[in-house]
Amino acid sequence: MAYLREIPVGCWSLNEYGMFVRFEMLYFALRRYLMLPFFSLFQCMINHQALPCLLNLLSHNHKKSIKKEACWTISNITAGNVNQIQAVIEAGIIPPLVQLLQIAEFEIKKEAAWAISNATSGGTHDQIKYLVSQGCIKPLCDLLICPDPRIVTVCLEGLENILKVGEAEKNMGKTDVNLNAQLIDDAEGIDKIENLQSHDNNEIYEKAVKILETYWVEDDDEPLPPGDAPQSSFNFGGNEVPVPSGLPVGSGMKFGV
Repeated sequence: MAYLREIPVGCWSLNEYGMFVRFEMLYFALRRYLMLPFFSLFQCMINHQALPCLLNLLSHNHKKSIKKEACWTISNITAGNVNQIQAVIEAGIIPPLVQLLQIAEFEIKKEAAWAISNATSGGTHDQIKYLVSQGCIKPLCDLLICPDPRIVTVCLEGLENILKVGEAEKNMGKTDVNLNAQLIDDAEGIDKIENLQSHDNNEIYEKAVKILETYWVEDDDEPLPPGDAPQSSFNFGGNEVPVPSGLPVGSGMKFGV
């Protein structure tokens, strides 16, 4: 990693005085290298206390381009391994990141969405549950109507990963229902996902259909409880009309079973 020598040493010893100028230098020096799959570079940044500096950039009134770059850098770190995702969590970065996902300009929201979605992709169940506890579901749902198909896909992927955790919790008997599915419903996410079934982008359409079929079943498609099954014959004026031969008693077409 000889290219790190091109970066002034002072960039790695940032403090609240002059942080803005130094970190701006660091970003544009590292930007070209972060596109490469150097997970050791991300770990090097973590080891040299870059995360508190990133937190500062998210939390204070820095210009739009710097906040965007900060979110972009975090998205690369959350695309790493479980330990790197945990380092981001322990640095306190998730709450301000979710806040930017909610209220920032669209260009910043896009990078924040990548950061959260990447964390749901590689994170543990507990890490994903933490993201949910910090309120990431609502802003992810809100971005499902954005004009950028790639960001819509990223948000769908993040929500699908969150739904998987909720389903696993239900299957393990920890909850009676998929709580994350309920949270998405509360965030008006189901309506937005249903609307994506008519999206021009085929990948978005297929992913929306898959999510709906996997985690939401229409009431009409659910099996009827015992005692509510259709009768095998019809009564007209007290005369019983038998079911025609060849049609099994109680048979009927069922969809989604």
